Amino acid sequence: MTLYIFIALFNGVCIVTSRTLNGKLAQHHNAFYSALINHVIGFLFLTVIVLSLNQYQCNLNDIPIIAFVGGIIGAFFVVINSYVLPLLGVMLTSVLAICGQMISSLVIDMVNGIQSQNAYLQLIGVTLIIAGAMINFTRRTR
Repeated sequence: MTLYIFIALFNGVCIVTSRTLNGKLAQHHNAFYSALINHVIGFLFLTVIVLSLNQYQCNLNDIPIIAFVGGIIGAFFVVINSYVLPLLGVMLTSVLAICGQMISSLVIDMVNGIQSQNAYLQLIGVTLIIAGAMINFTRRTR
C-alpha cells in the first residue's frame, strides 16, 4: 500500500510539472498549440511503450463510443490548464483543479449510489478544500 501512495504522490509531481511546462509553452504560442504538442508527444511515447511491450490487442469495434470522450476531456483539461496557469500561477491553478475534482468526485459517487461510511467527513474535507481555495484566491487578488 505504501508503494501505491508514493506512486500517487509522484503522479501529483508529474501533473504539476507538466502543467508548468505546458503553461510556459502556452505563453510563447497559445494554449491549443501547447495541448497539441503535449498530446502528440504523449501519443508517440505511449506508442513506443505499447509496441515495445508487444501487448497491443485492441479492436476499435470493441470499444464503446463513450470511452473516446475521455480523450476529448483530457485534451480540454490540458488546454484549460495551459491557458490559466500563467494567469493564476501553479499553486492556485492546482488548488482550484483539486477543488473541482473533489466536488465532482463526491457528486459522481452520490449519483452512482456509492455510499461512504465517512460521507460527512468527505463533505467536510471538500468544504475545507473550497475554503482553502477561497483563502488562496483572496490573498492573491489583494
